[in-house]
Amino acid sequence: MKKLAVVAIGGNAVNRPGERPTAENMLSAIKEAMGYLVDMLDEYDIVITHGNGPQVGNILIQQEMAKEVIPPFPIDVNDAQTQGSLGYMIVQALRNRLAERGLNREVAALITQIVVDKNDEAFKKPSKPVGPFYTEEEARKLMMEKGWIMKEDAGRGWRRVVPSPKPLDIVEKEVVRMLLKNGVIVVAAGGGGIPVVRENGVLKGVEAVIDKDRASALLAIEINADELIILTGVEKVALNYGKPNQTFVDKLTVEEALKYLKEGHFPAGSMGPKIEAAIDFVTATSRTCLITDMKKLKEALSGETGTRIVRE
Repeated sequence: MKKLAVVAIGGNAVNRPGERPTAENMLSAIKEAMGYLVDMLDEYDIVITHGNGPQVGNILIQQEMAKEVIPPFPIDVNDAQTQGSLGYMIVQALRNRLAERGLNREVAALITQIVVDKNDEAFKKPSKPVGPFYTEEEARKLMMEKGWIMKEDAGRGWRRVVPSPKPLDIVEKEVVRMLLKNGVIVVAAGGGGIPVVRENGVLKGVEAVIDKDRASALLAIEINADELIILTGVEKVALNYGKPNQTFVDKLTVEEALKYLKEGHFPAGSMGPKIEAAIDFVTATSRTCLITDMKKLKEALSGETGTRIVRE
């Protein structure tokens, strides 16, 4: 039997660094990404998740510029818009890649709601980067003019940050299981899912962006995945990233990952949520999480590269 993996693709798989965020460029990047994922299908059944930080941030900018003409939508509705648009692009690109190789598989993108706690401390302390990078001067101007909360993002520039509550439950998890049972390749929890709260049994959207890696870990736990694979812009996880004593690691136990996380090796705006997601998944399942660059996925799956987070 094939192994089941949840594969979380990062923003670079949708918008390459330095490229304009046009639909054409996004489709081109996603087509490339799907080529790497198709290579997995001999050994794996997969559920694909994806980020939406840049895309939802761009929608927020568009709506801010047009607010005198069309009222802005709340962030949860914008999350849903990016789930739909990116899900469409991923499904189309993956179907075309499958057809190129003569493979007949069904693919479906699922609009996914994820339950959060309305009292989560994240609503008081926004931390999730969305949208493009700005210089410090531009960021401070935006803070003054628009009231946005801006933070420096791992040495790459300044970005707007919004609340990022912890995902607690996946509303459509049974639908994902049903699709998998019927052999469908599923795209789910896009952008971390649409954040909702339950109030007296009723679902209601809230303004936030859930971290896609934390949501991917929860999804992997819920569907009993054999492996969580987090694809990012680096081949391996590094300690002292960007410093003269930078060191790449092949394997981290949960205990080691927690230790280095507390020591500040993994910033909240970049590698931190990925390590937290890996810890969540491995602790709950005693299985393995792999973190690597998408372009090195084949080598990483064969054990030649990448960083593995393991129970002990």
